[in-house]
Amino acid sequence: MRQAIFDKQPTQPYDGIATESRFAREVGMTFITLTDDIFVAPQIDTQAVAAACELGVTLIINNRPEDESHDQTPGTEIEEATRAAGMNYVAIPVGHSGFSQPQVDAMVDALDTAEGKILAYCRSGTRSTLLWALAQARSGIDVAEL
Repeated sequence: MRQAIFDKQPTQPYDGIATESRFAREVGMTFITLTDDIFVAPQIDTQAVAAACELGVTLIINNRPEDESHDQTPGTEIEEATRAAGMNYVAIPVGHSGFSQPQVDAMVDALDTAEGKILAYCRSGTRSTLLWALAQARSGIDVAEL
């Protein structure tokens, strides 16, 4: 069941159970739950790293290329905040040209080696969601279950 962690009201079409992180509510961050252990989000900042930590996230995956937009928080800042909070960080950038097998393989590896909840992010959360789905399919999960 998909869930939204949100500031005020759930976003559509996610009509599952809504849960909140106190810190996520305070900073207005939105994390979408794909599974009990996998969250995706639009571009995060260092405050969102603290919200993710509060939710029990142990790995943050950056699916956004550096300098894609002037308003994005640099991956180096997210990595620094993530590691300072005791979490792991991996960058698997996906540009607008699409997905490649090495990116899917890297996502499979990240998902397989994570020891807890995962937050993946990109500009809107779409590339992170699609890369997760491709990794699941690559791992043999029935795509009808995604």
